[in-house]
Amino acid sequence: MAGEAAILLGPDDPAPFVIDNAGGRSPFLLIGDHAGAAIPAVLGDLGLTAADRARHIAVDIGTRGLGRELARLLDAPFIHQTYSRLVIDCNRDPGHEDVIAIQSDGTSIMGNGALDDAARQARIAAIHTPYHVAISAMLDARQAAGTETILLSLHSFTPKLNDFIRPWHVGVLHWLGRTDFAIAMVAQLQADKAICVGDNAPYRMDATDYTAPLHAFPRNLRYAEIEIRQDLISDHDGQAHWAGKIQKAATSAWR
Repeated sequence: MAGEAAILLGPDDPAPFVIDNAGGRSPFLLIGDHAGAAIPAVLGDLGLTAADRARHIAVDIGTRGLGRELARLLDAPFIHQTYSRLVIDCNRDPGHEDVIAIQSDGTSIMGNGALDDAARQARIAAIHTPYHVAISAMLDARQAAGTETILLSLHSFTPKLNDFIRPWHVGVLHWLGRTDFAIAMVAQLQADKAICVGDNAPYRMDATDYTAPLHAFPRNLRYAEIEIRQDLISDHDGQAHWAGKIQKAATSAWR
């Protein structure tokens, strides 16, 4: 909205990111670009119903609980975003228009429809930048300590998009750089014949993605972006089940 205050987050708003298990000792660093659903108080409800704010357009359903359980199983830090991707998408280049969506899966985001540059920059400065600075700082500290890092980005996807029923239970995304770990993850998961595993599906990693290219590629880190179907991790039991599967596959792929 035009004229949005330069300082976006008020004293009662949560911090832009959370780090769980910061002292985790394994090689893995878990990240959750879309794990949160909060909206700064000054933005109200972005013109959305409560139902829309709980949909996949606003949050990667299940990834926060999944990530916390996986952080425990792997003994890994988990850095995750607090705010909804509809406030600002932390897996998009801050210079691109789509970093703040005006429409998603047929829903207009009314609160994003008339932003001036100051309003956009306020969201970048308050939420997007601190999140990525935190990831960079942890990677730098691990490198300085001589600690190996494998970046594991956690996402979830809607079972149905544009009337297409997606058959995959889980997908592993990769693109450039050290793809060997991601490819090994695909093989490990595909060994389970009870599940349908996508290799760069339901999405293909490309220049649209921001987090893995920004942090993993320049550092030549092994990485993978994991997409799990949201209905499979919408409750604690599902999150625990899939955290176990990902822990087993990731550990085997690393070794």
